[in-house]
Amino acid sequence: MPQKLINPRGRSNLMMTGLSCIDNISDEKIVQYQAKKTIKKVTKVAKNKSNDLNTFVWKKKIEQEVTHGVPLDTFSVKAEKMKRKERMIEFEKFKKRREERVIEKRKHDDKMELLARERARAEYDQWEQKLEEFHTKQAKFQTRIIESHEENIDMDSLSPLSNECNDLGVRKPKYINRVHIGYNWNSYNQIHYDKENPPAKMVTGYKFDVFYPDLIDGNKPPSSTIEKDGDSVETCIIRFHEGPPYQDIAFKIVNNNWELSRKKGFKYVFEQGILRLYFNFKSFRYRR
Repeated sequence: MPQKLINPRGRSNLMMTGLSCIDNISDEKIVQYQAKKTIKKVTKVAKNKSNDLNTFVWKKKIEQEVTHGVPLDTFSVKAEKMKRKERMIEFEKFKKRREERVIEKRKHDDKMELLARERARAEYDQWEQKLEEFHTKQAKFQTRIIESHEENIDMDSLSPLSNECNDLGVRKPKYINRVHIGYNWNSYNQIHYDKENPPAKMVTGYKFDVFYPDLIDGNKPPSSTIEKDGDSVETCIIRFHEGPPYQDIAFKIVNNNWELSRKKGFKYVFEQGILRLYFNFKSFRYRR
């Protein structure tokens, strides 16, 4: 069988043909091939470093970097390990900064809360001072009202035994009495008056504090009675009866119905040697 003779130039022809095929491949396809290979390598490294099946690989970024001529050694296993290590360091720094910010915010909040408390304390002290000044002015004003609306009755002129009592050491008790005045905003006054043109002030109640520190019979508390003030209908007399060594004491007050409810301010107690009688008057609604 005749053998075919191979032209010694055939191999060189094949090599030339292969080179010409490589020359025919565009640079774009070469870059795409390199990018796919690099993505595959990076994905493999990421899967080895993470147990998560859905490992994220930024493929678009890798393709752009390869296209712009970034060396392929940048995407090697060693390079990926270094990048991962740098990312972990940055993450730790970020975590530390976040913790520091949380601590700083807590300190700032504590400082602001302390300043708010100090400001509130200062405002409260200022308010308390103003309230004390207000009560002082009110006490002076009420004293003037008492002098104009109340009349302390001289028991010495009424009692025939006054000289004898003085010889036995009987004395008047000390007392504090206050008059409450204000506006009665009933239906009639609401219709005919307002805050700019208020109605006339009227007595709305009284407070009596009578002191008996040296009462001989401490088990028997003092009492009080209401008496007529002669022929007057607008006023009456409230008399406090005590035991020795104190004599009775009486005051002239407005004759009106009392509110006997504790919710309305009524108080009548004897404690620690002090008789306290607080009451307000009833306010009636206007009726045609």
